[in-house]
Amino acid sequence: MTRAIFGPTFEEMLHPSAIDPAVRQRAIRAATEAPLDPINLYNITWRGADDQIKYEVLPQELTGVEAPIVVLYGRDFPTGAHKVGAAYSVIAEALLFGHVDIDQHTVVWPSTGNYGIGGAWVGGRVGAKSIVVLPEGMSRERFERIESYGAQVIKTHGVESNVKEIYDKTWELRRDPNIRILNQFEVMGNYRFHYHVTGNTIVELAAELKAQGIGDGSIAAFCSAMGSAGTIAAGDRIKQVWPNARTVGLEPIQCPTLYNNGYGGHDIQGIGDKHVTWIHNVLNMDAIACLDDIECKKGLQVLTSQAGQETLARRYGIAEPKLQQLGTIFGISGVCNVLGAIKTAKHYQLGKRDVIVTICTDAIDRYHSVMDSMAECYGAIDDARATAYVEAIFHGAKTDWIKDGTPDIRRQWHNLKYFTWVEQQGKTVEELDAQRDPEWWLKHQQLIPEMDARIAEARKG
Repeated sequence: MTRAIFGPTFEEMLHPSAIDPAVRQRAIRAATEAPLDPINLYNITWRGADDQIKYEVLPQELTGVEAPIVVLYGRDFPTGAHKVGAAYSVIAEALLFGHVDIDQHTVVWPSTGNYGIGGAWVGGRVGAKSIVVLPEGMSRERFERIESYGAQVIKTHGVESNVKEIYDKTWELRRDPNIRILNQFEVMGNYRFHYHVTGNTIVELAAELKAQGIGDGSIAAFCSAMGSAGTIAAGDRIKQVWPNARTVGLEPIQCPTLYNNGYGGHDIQGIGDKHVTWIHNVLNMDAIACLDDIECKKGLQVLTSQAGQETLARRYGIAEPKLQQLGTIFGISGVCNVLGAIKTAKHYQLGKRDVIVTICTDAIDRYHSVMDSMAECYGAIDDARATAYVEAIFHGAKTDWIKDGTPDIRRQWHNLKYFTWVEQQGKTVEELDAQRDPEWWLKHQQLIPEMDARIAEARKG
């Protein structure tokens, strides 16, 4: 019988200083010396080797708004994206409750990219065989990374928003009794990781920012695009600390599902999956805003190209060390999140004491092929093009495509879950209605200490 490998508890992912110092030091060394060693599970955290939170305060010269916009970045997680945290939490809980037996079962990670990459990596570290199901239209780098971690890939039709096709494939695979589906869109381990680890990291960051003279010690708004809607669960924790904080969801104009019951294809990889996920607490969301996928990719061109950075330095006075750092922490969805934060600042008329936090989920390393295609289609970045993009896309962000979450609108968002989860995925109306009660979400939040105790016990076995 093979023994599954467990890594950190939720509390240790939030505060890696709580990890046994010998284990922590081994993990820090392995991050560069042996990135496939299972000890790297202990590097799943928003904090660095110095226990400092990984974040950047964006220059006002870039955002064009007074409100400080702060990004947590996932570049330094194992695999280079924060989804590895959700993947670990999901499989850890499945192992703890006997849903997965690594001797018997192959685990399946339904994904449009980063969760699949994270699942392929985590599966191999805990000792499980993995299959990743994702659309064929995702970036080449995503497939290469998954295969490099030893997982099998099944490609389905379509692009980012073709999640129904992923679900259909997982129902086919389910017929095999040795298959276990770890559905990020449904299982609450994903929610719990971001509620506890991401949410409390942001809560603690607020005080750190205040000590630097940034903000008043609170968070005014949290913005997050929804793919699985795991990350936006951090907003639930933030609102418990500051009830007036706004949680603003983001989706593509090309696929405005919550905004307008809309549909369509788009290329903000990692978000906008054409349905309302089971784990999304839409009744706690204050607004939905939509962003254009081409503008997000053009913004990424500016931030990550040499010519774009030269323009930002010369014309806008942004320090070169800051630009070099920004050039390594952004992917397409990160730019989307920042543009959403700019719209949020303008929509709510937030000022210089009102901190807005958002996320850079992954980085440019998995989008070079997309940037090559953008250069072919729209032209390589030069000074004139970079200036035009900054003025139009960042400084010129408008307050259109925003819908406030009135009680009636929130009920509409919640009711949209019916068509995916009851009609297609086997949930009952009673289960759906239960989510209307805030206690349903509180009970899932309150399971975290039990999970931590179970993980700690499993590590002894």
